[in-house]
Amino acid sequence: MTSLAFAPLLPWAVIGTFTAFAIILTAYALLKRATGAGWRALALTIAIGALANPTLNNENRDLLNNVVAVVVDRSPSQRIGTRTQRTDEALQIIRERLQRTPNVDVRVIEAGGIADGTGAEPNDLSTAPEGTRLFDALDLALADVPLNRIAGAVFITDGQVHDAPDEPTRAPRIGHTRPLHVLLTGDSNESDRRLVVAEAPSYGIVNSELQLTLRIEDAGVAEQPRTARVTLRPDGKSAQTHTLEVGKEQQVPFKLDHGGQTIVEIEVDSVGGELTLQNNRAALTVNGVRQRLRVLLVSGEPHAGERTWRNLLKADPSVDLVHFTILRPPEKQDGTPVRELSLIAFPIRELFETKLTDFDLIIFDRYRRRGVLPQSYFINIVRYISNGGALLGAVGPAFATPLSVYQTPLKAVIPGRPTGEVIEQGFRPMLSTLGERHPVTAELAGASNGSPGWGRWFRMIDAEAESGTTVMQGVQGRPLLQLDRIGEGRVALLLSDHAWLWARGAEGGGPQAELLRRLAHWLMKEPDLEEEDLRISAQGNRLDIVRRSLEDVPEEINVNTPSGETLRVTLEDQGSGRAVGSIAVTETGLYSARDGDLEAVTVVGALNAQEYADVRTSAKILKPVVEASAGGIFWIGDSGVPNVRFVRPQRDTAGNDWMGLIANGSYIVTGVEQTSLFPALAVLLLALGALMMAWHREGR
Repeated sequence: MTSLAFAPLLPWAVIGTFTAFAIILTAYALLKRATGAGWRALALTIAIGALANPTLNNENRDLLNNVVAVVVDRSPSQRIGTRTQRTDEALQIIRERLQRTPNVDVRVIEAGGIADGTGAEPNDLSTAPEGTRLFDALDLALADVPLNRIAGAVFITDGQVHDAPDEPTRAPRIGHTRPLHVLLTGDSNESDRRLVVAEAPSYGIVNSELQLTLRIEDAGVAEQPRTARVTLRPDGKSAQTHTLEVGKEQQVPFKLDHGGQTIVEIEVDSVGGELTLQNNRAALTVNGVRQRLRVLLVSGEPHAGERTWRNLLKADPSVDLVHFTILRPPEKQDGTPVRELSLIAFPIRELFETKLTDFDLIIFDRYRRRGVLPQSYFINIVRYISNGGALLGAVGPAFATPLSVYQTPLKAVIPGRPTGEVIEQGFRPMLSTLGERHPVTAELAGASNGSPGWGRWFRMIDAEAESGTTVMQGVQGRPLLQLDRIGEGRVALLLSDHAWLWARGAEGGGPQAELLRRLAHWLMKEPDLEEEDLRISAQGNRLDIVRRSLEDVPEEINVNTPSGETLRVTLEDQGSGRAVGSIAVTETGLYSARDGDLEAVTVVGALNAQEYADVRTSAKILKPVVEASAGGIFWIGDSGVPNVRFVRPQRDTAGNDWMGLIANGSYIVTGVEQTSLFPALAVLLLALGALMMAWHREGR
């Protein structure tokens, strides 16, 4: 391109002064009708022009490519139906059409869901930006491109975008001067149902009623039902069903039956024509807290280990301990003065009949029958256990005699039958084969390699294991600690009264406190100590699976993703009855794992994920931005992919079947050729010629 420019030899102020002086002289000469005034004026003009030094500049220019950003929505909602197929086809067509156009740079960015538009994934999905964020991806993609090179942007999406600007004219990078076109991948007549957890407790008291606030939303459903059935499954156990009104927030009651974490899975029945069932389900974690753990400790004759039990239970401020010590039967006549006897009878009937179910755990410590507790009370205890109660029996020599509690109705729930022999010799408690895998005893401190470094005990009561699981063994592999399930309840039997030696540090002691803590928690049905257990949890971008079993664990397990895909995860045996595996997670939502009757669920990301708030294809969110930028919205399922045209600025950029992009015409100058209009020799000749003509006229 050629243009006129000036390269003055003197500052413009000097040239201006000289020009003014020349004009004055010329005007004066003309006024006086001086001979040769015209030639003098011509000589001055030539001199002034030479000082201004006008030049012709011829620029060599290279056109810069117009940059087009194509943002592809890869969020989970884009996997519904044929949206992925339509997205891929539209991307291929647009890419081919743009590549046929010269001077065009196409930038394709896949975003949405957990993606950030750069191809990298966040380290922690729980902190990743929520929802589909296409404008953030557009901002990153065009961060290094000046506005005068941007031709426009194209979104291939279902329209559910969660970072649209509040001010339509302030879209990132393109503003309102470059067109934004939207290609919608779904259909306009879609319908769906969604379950919303409006309010949920993060913790609750065990066995107390808690409330969930739920709402069912039906969007686009032709014949919308008035009610829907909702199912709750705490820890995947017995289902609770409730009928709720559609579109109205309502409270649903539920209870926690154990302390620690409880995963509550919630599901609403589907309705015909739904796009996805993923937003019909939700899961939340509620921490169960025991208000007070009520323990009834029934002791027999005093012994060295009695204080150990009492100290252990009293040390825990959350334990309400009722200690019932039977020192003598009420009918005994031994000459003890009346003033030394208790005048207040112990509330036996209240404890073992009317308030028995208020206790979380009953412990019999070296108890033997002395005629204080009638048979009916033992029957009550058996019924209490079958209905979900817990019993721990720490027996002494009396267990091998006719006065044993085994000779009461408790026989029905005690897993070991006494042989009548009391073994009094030093032995080191050992873990059985199952004990090495059982969560109560597995990985106890000092139990490694099958030869525990614990102190010895010196007495055990011989018994035959009739039911349950033997997790610890004593002399010659005889049962030492047995665990059993009776109905809904649990029973533990410790066949020695020398556990207190560990607490005293005899011969190095042992993990007495940890063992008894685990025993109590297992009896309380804490999920962390379940023999058959399946857990999944999200750690950053990884989903961890832990399977615990007393038997051989499976080599693989099924994991269902939020989008409905089933993955096979390989588990690695870690010993001690545990196998672990992990997979990389690429989407937020509800994950579930199943192995036989065991099922575990967890939520990655937010409870009510924005991604599934409304999965219907819609132009509503993006329409204000598109209109402000003079772009177009196209339903490619109905009319196909529009043609692409490049237009000059200030022209229309959208039609019924075409979308326009700006041909900016930006360039860079690669070289400049300058040609002076007043060459030095020509200026000299012309100026001298004009002066000579002036002198010639004056000489005449």
